[in-house]
Amino acid sequence: MGRLGLVICMGLLATPSAALELKLTESYRLNRPASLDYDPTFCGLWIANEGPEAVLVTLAGEELRRIRADLSRIKAIALEKDHLIVGDGYGRMQRLTKDGAPLGPPFPVEGGYSDIEGVAVAADGMLVTVEDDPERLTWFTPDGAIARRIDTTRLDPPLMEPQGIAIDPRTGHLLIVDDREGTNALYEFSPEGALLATASLWEYGSDPEGIAIRPGSNQLFIAFDEGASIASFDYVPTLPEGAELPPPGADCMMF
Repeated sequence: MGRLGLVICMGLLATPSAALELKLTESYRLNRPASLDYDPTFCGLWIANEGPEAVLVTLAGEELRRIRADLSRIKAIALEKDHLIVGDGYGRMQRLTKDGAPLGPPFPVEGGYSDIEGVAVAADGMLVTVEDDPERLTWFTPDGAIARRIDTTRLDPPLMEPQGIAIDPRTGHLLIVDDREGTNALYEFSPEGALLATASLWEYGSDPEGIAIRPGSNQLFIAFDEGASIASFDYVPTLPEGAELPPPGADCMMF
């Protein structure tokens, strides 16, 4: 298994900027990773690949378990407290235990069909999603009602193919990847949705699909569809001028 990776040091700016430093660290070859989230209980990654199952793997890529939902496929996945929330990319979501037991039936999000490519759970319980066709960043209440929405094509630079989303719990920043049909880049937003920075990913892979953060070690994981790999990055968030880097969050002791 090849190992490479990357250090991303984003500029301390209030407007979009390129990455200031990039350095390889490691990667894992996995089958079509599309949506990710990091689970500190297992020191592993939950991965959805648009099939009927989601898989939990270690950071070395070793499989720990598989789960299914009452959905035709699992396209988006995220931790929500001590359980999971998954989406089918057609506008339905479901909550599951980490063993795959349903915590309730699938439920629709407001607006009907919604091509949700990624989901993350904010500190206030909002479900924050990225959608493709049309391209949107949406905040849903826990039961699926729309709270607010941004047309990402109106950003500068526009976010044309949003695919994956993660939230840094230390800052509340939203981290979103745009695939190769867009800019093939990482976008960073404030908790309110203001664009803070962008970083091109062309040098490190093509067609980013999913993203997850491990705040306990300042790590970022990005899944690339081309090459079927997950790259690991050391990550520094955008901060106001003079602000100190937040300390790493709590993490497991396995790695």
